[in-house]
Amino acid sequence: MSTQTMTSGQMRRDPSRRLASRTALGRQLLRFRRDEDGSMIIFAMFLMIMMLIVGGMAVDMMRFESTRARLQATLDRAILAASDLEQNRDAEDVVRDYFAKAGLLDQITSITVTEAINSKEVTATAAMDVDTMFMSLVGIESLLAPATGTAIENVSDIEIMLVLDVSGSMQNNGKIGNLRDAANEFVASILANDIEQRISIGIVPFNGQVNLGPVLLARYNIIDQTGVTNSNCVDLPPAAYAQLGLATTLAMPQTAHADTFSGTDRSNAFRTVANNLPRATNIWCPLIPGNIVRLPTSSIAALQLHISGLTAVGATSINAGMRWGSALLDPGSRPLFTNLIAANQIPSYLETRPYDYNRNNTLKVVVLMTDGEHFAEERVNPGFRSGISPIWRATTDTNFSIFHESWVTRTNAAAIAASRPFWVPHLSQWQSRPWNGTSPNTSMPYAEGALRRFDVSGDGVCNNTDDGLGVLQATQGCWGSSNEQTWPEVWATVRMHWVAWQLYGRPLSTTAGGRTAIADAQMNLFRAYTPTSAMDTQLANLCAMVRAEEVVVFGIAFEAPPNGQTAISSCASSPSHYFNAQGLQISAAFRAIASQINSLRLIQ
Repeated sequence: MSTQTMTSGQMRRDPSRRLASRTALGRQLLRFRRDEDGSMIIFAMFLMIMMLIVGGMAVDMMRFESTRARLQATLDRAILAASDLEQNRDAEDVVRDYFAKAGLLDQITSITVTEAINSKEVTATAAMDVDTMFMSLVGIESLLAPATGTAIENVSDIEIMLVLDVSGSMQNNGKIGNLRDAANEFVASILANDIEQRISIGIVPFNGQVNLGPVLLARYNIIDQTGVTNSNCVDLPPAAYAQLGLATTLAMPQTAHADTFSGTDRSNAFRTVANNLPRATNIWCPLIPGNIVRLPTSSIAALQLHISGLTAVGATSINAGMRWGSALLDPGSRPLFTNLIAANQIPSYLETRPYDYNRNNTLKVVVLMTDGEHFAEERVNPGFRSGISPIWRATTDTNFSIFHESWVTRTNAAAIAASRPFWVPHLSQWQSRPWNGTSPNTSMPYAEGALRRFDVSGDGVCNNTDDGLGVLQATQGCWGSSNEQTWPEVWATVRMHWVAWQLYGRPLSTTAGGRTAIADAQMNLFRAYTPTSAMDTQLANLCAMVRAEEVVVFGIAFEAPPNGQTAISSCASSPSHYFNAQGLQISAAFRAIASQINSLRLIQ
């Protein structure tokens, strides 16, 4: 049998052979594809296992983080409680107790306690194994969750000024009593563990003014001094609110002890002095010895004694309170403190205070409390605070008379002698001499200076003759049984509105409208207003300046009206430093402030 070999050309010409060849190639390709399907299944299974492991690792990590966070939170709470200076239990026992109650006692790895006279530091570490569910597939059987922390409470160098409202409205609803209780508790809490006397607290009570007390007043440049006992307030000039420091050289008039507010009857008739006496509640510097500034000290007893003596009386000038409170924290007052230490007026441990702003380990604090809002301040104008007045008073019946230059006719000597320049309000008449208990003879001439004498011995007896007009104008005089009054003597005896009406309005006009206009004009000469808007601005500026120096300002609005709440909340360092208190809530506010001052700090 012969074998025939077909050429490629013959195969192309034979269709049956071409089909058989293609079928064989298809079978080979099919077998190759089936072999690839097996490889992809293995690869897909590998990817799925890897995804499960990765997803499982995320679950393991979430469990780990949850355990770590729980462990760290327990440790933080434990060391904060253990480092509290008021904590009487052993610090290590406190930490273990916290972990035991959390079911984590076995997880503590170390506890270190370091105590000093004025500080306590607690450091602790803990660790906990967290078994894995998925990471074990790759050989990681567990994860170690760590926790560590250090807490310290220490009594730093702290300077605190309590700026407290003692205005008349504090009498309402027992507020002054609640304030005393809260403030007394506060100073005891702050100073209880201050063995090294590194904390000082001062008190600035305020109403319509701030009564500095005689010791502090004597250190400043006081002009127009009134000589009134216990009246140790000053009329702060606008410049005093322009900077934090308050120089002892700044000229400040002493506040006149005058009732500028109480009204009086304005009918064209005499109204007795007895019915127009000054009201203590309407004096801008009420004579309350207990309401003076308490200079800084670390003595709980001294501070509590002072707080217990605070009395509610007068108007409300929050700006003045903040002015003096911030001044006694300002480093510029250090020479003042040195001077007071040398005079044994404040303790020697206050040397080098007030500290510089932003000094390390130093905290400056103002606690500002009011139950009101600004009341437009009235000040006696220059020329009426001190010195000789044209007003005379009889020593016999204490009635007043007043000299009016406009009623002296100076055309010639005869006209001068015929002048009747002394108005006697209780008689409603003019005469040639000041009232001394009896009316002078109607023919007695007016003679300038010739009949005026001086009480050189201070016994009320006119025993030194002097007819020098220039001397008389500068020196308090007397005539018969009538004494020339100083302005402080006038304001201590009678209301300002009574003087304006009875001694100016009534005698100087014959019409109702004229008398009213003259009395109003005289009141405007006597005194001036400081608008509440200006007082609000002064307070806001002071608050901004102290906050800029990182002085911490706590504000308490104690049953205050909306304007007072706004002023205090705007002054506070932050919303968390502001308290709107009602009734006994003022104690809670002071406790919260004490807690923040003595706050525990996590330092690691």
